[in-house]
Amino acid sequence: MTVLPDDGLSLAAEFPDATHEQWQRLVEGVLRKSGKEVSGGAAEDALSTTLEDGLRTRPLYTARDAAPDPGLPGFAPFTRGGRPEGSTAGGWDVRQRHAALGDGTVLADLENGVTSLWLVLGEGGIPVADLGRALDGVYLDLAPVVLDAGADTETAAAALLRLYEERGVAPEAVRGSLGADPLGHEARTGTPLDFAPVAALAKQVAETYPGLRTLTVDALPYHEAGGSAAQELGASLATAVAYLRELTEAGLSVEQAAAQLEFRYAATADQFLTVAKLRAARRLWARVAEVCGAPGAQTQHVVTSPVMMSRRDPWVNMLRTTVATLAAGVGGADSVTVLPFDHALGLPDAFARRIARNTSTILLEESHLARVIDPAGGSWYVERLTAELAEAAWEFFRSIEQDGGQAAVLRSGRLREDLAKTWRERSAKLAKRREPITGVSEFPFLAEKPVVREPAPEPRSGGLPRVRRDEAYEALRTRSDAHLAATGSRPRVYLATLGPAAEHSARASFAANLFQAGGIEPVTAGKFEDSGATEAVLCSSDSRYAEEAERAAEALRTAGARHVALAGRPAAYTGVDSYVFAGCDAVAVLSATLDRMGVS
Repeated sequence: MTVLPDDGLSLAAEFPDATHEQWQRLVEGVLRKSGKEVSGGAAEDALSTTLEDGLRTRPLYTARDAAPDPGLPGFAPFTRGGRPEGSTAGGWDVRQRHAALGDGTVLADLENGVTSLWLVLGEGGIPVADLGRALDGVYLDLAPVVLDAGADTETAAAALLRLYEERGVAPEAVRGSLGADPLGHEARTGTPLDFAPVAALAKQVAETYPGLRTLTVDALPYHEAGGSAAQELGASLATAVAYLRELTEAGLSVEQAAAQLEFRYAATADQFLTVAKLRAARRLWARVAEVCGAPGAQTQHVVTSPVMMSRRDPWVNMLRTTVATLAAGVGGADSVTVLPFDHALGLPDAFARRIARNTSTILLEESHLARVIDPAGGSWYVERLTAELAEAAWEFFRSIEQDGGQAAVLRSGRLREDLAKTWRERSAKLAKRREPITGVSEFPFLAEKPVVREPAPEPRSGGLPRVRRDEAYEALRTRSDAHLAATGSRPRVYLATLGPAAEHSARASFAANLFQAGGIEPVTAGKFEDSGATEAVLCSSDSRYAEEAERAAEALRTAGARHVALAGRPAAYTGVDSYVFAGCDAVAVLSATLDRMGVS
């Protein structure tokens, strides 16, 4: 008998290790039962998922999936974090965004977990003249302030620096950023800004305020225009390189110039892609800094994605932002802004702001997320995804540089078209519900009362568009709302179920879910002529359709149905006008249905 070491994990030590090939054969057997005849690598490919930027995630990662050495936290290439201690000492900086003055909102945030302030000033935000009032009662030596003032950056920066002086804050105690971002402003508005005032500010800050930064490399305009993760990273790198060139030409050293930059990225509910994006961003910037002769870590401010926020069933946004915040923390973000769940509806109320700041608090204090410096480190999946995303982003960055740099691709329209192409491809997936939106395209709740908020200031516009995942479905729901307001009821569709519940319930549920995504109320009870509907959908099994579909369609037409659809794959049933099925273009189906119903 073999005596095994007493390590507590030796139960299966006497058995041989399973091989990758054995696993593949097991997968082949499972797929074969579902009707797919595949073998070897094809079995693995069948379970792989295609992402944007030409990336694919595979169902299994092993030690064979080698990735470049990520190094150690606090050391180049900084993949594992910009600081040796990570966020273990005090967690990440909890940064709250303010775009309007509200009674006590700034102090309420600071008294309840927020550690820094992000103030949107000027166009689309708080008037610069009200900066002092916005910061009334704030201990400026304790709470870092980050400005976002667009064309008013010079005036806003002067006002903030004057406040520091008037309130007796020592220059070495000043923390935060003046938020200058000329290329980001141009991306938002289409209007170029002179860099000379920014360079002058940077020289002043570098000489006087060692803890303050002058520029923000904001990647949100590219994310909000529909860009992919690689495009977001590539555009941010190109922007940062442009700023380095401008600052060094103005007389700053490379080290001083690099120290003036803070990077801003979006975090989405795709947690692994977000983790990989932040890790890849640090690795890419480390490479740029190394080439420029200024090795150093990237400082990251991460914001939960505005693109993912839905206007219908906005409560689900709390879940989305929680996952996104978790990903930002695991990815090594230095500062995190959680947008309130009602961000897409207007100015957030006190409850929404409280939930937003408490999201970070729970993850830090109750989930202990910051106690491990790099929780994702060593994961074959994350390390490989990080490497592949970095390569895709680097290629996009190089293509921008080859076309003359960030300013050139913005002004030529090339970047706009790149982002638009990505968004068109993603929109097709959203329309077909291959990328579901919970509460919107999946499991909508038509009876929910709308959440109403005070209008927020109009954001800066005129440049790249701002997109949202829910925009196509929101347009459909708005048409339904108008019909409800005008007639007292929503447009309706009758679900004609055939056979026992075991045969029709799955497709009836599918059809109900589909039509509610467009604001169309499904009716299942009673007869068609009593439903108030003008269209009907047959719901049952394929075998039942073969026996009864044509007869049922004829009966519905006799009862007054103007259009008869069938829940199932397209076939050739007489009397059936259209088919709805998993993977169909839901937006096109719903839009056509509302058109036929006369809902404008």
